[in-house]
Amino acid sequence: MVDWETNHLVLTDLRTQVFIVEQDVPEEEELDGLDPGAFHFIARDAEGKAGGTARLLPSGQVGRMAVLSPYRQCGIGSALLRYIIDWHRDRALPPLFLHAQTHAIPFYQKLGFQARGPEFLDAGIPHREMVMDHD
Repeated sequence: MVDWETNHLVLTDLRTQVFIVEQDVPEEEELDGLDPGAFHFIARDAEGKAGGTARLLPSGQVGRMAVLSPYRQCGIGSALLRYIIDWHRDRALPPLFLHAQTHAIPFYQKLGFQARGPEFLDAGIPHREMVMDHD
C-alpha cells in the first residue's frame, strides 16, 4: 500500500494513461475526489518503474485498476489484485466488490470474484458488479 499524498502524481499518471488517454474516460469522472480517503497500491517492475495501480475504498470497492499497455498479459494485474485481496483479508473492512468492464469479467473470475446484477454503463463503458466469492 502507498500513501496518496506522497504518490498521487504516479498514481494519477498511470490512471490518466489508461483511462483518460486510452479509454476516453472524461477526466472529471476519473478524478472523482475519493482518492484521499482510499487505500492505494502500485505494482512496479524489477527496475522500480510503476506499471500498474489500483485503489480500495473503505466500502470494500476495488477500483481504478489500471495496468500500462507494456505490462499487460505479464501477470502484473493478477499479482496486484492478489496482493489487495491478501491485504484486505487482514483488516476489518467490508467484503470486496468491484465494477468490472465486461471484457475483464473472466480476469476477475479467475481471482475469486463473481458477477451479479445487470450490465450498466460507467463512463460510457459496459460494466457489471462483481463480489468476492471467498475472502
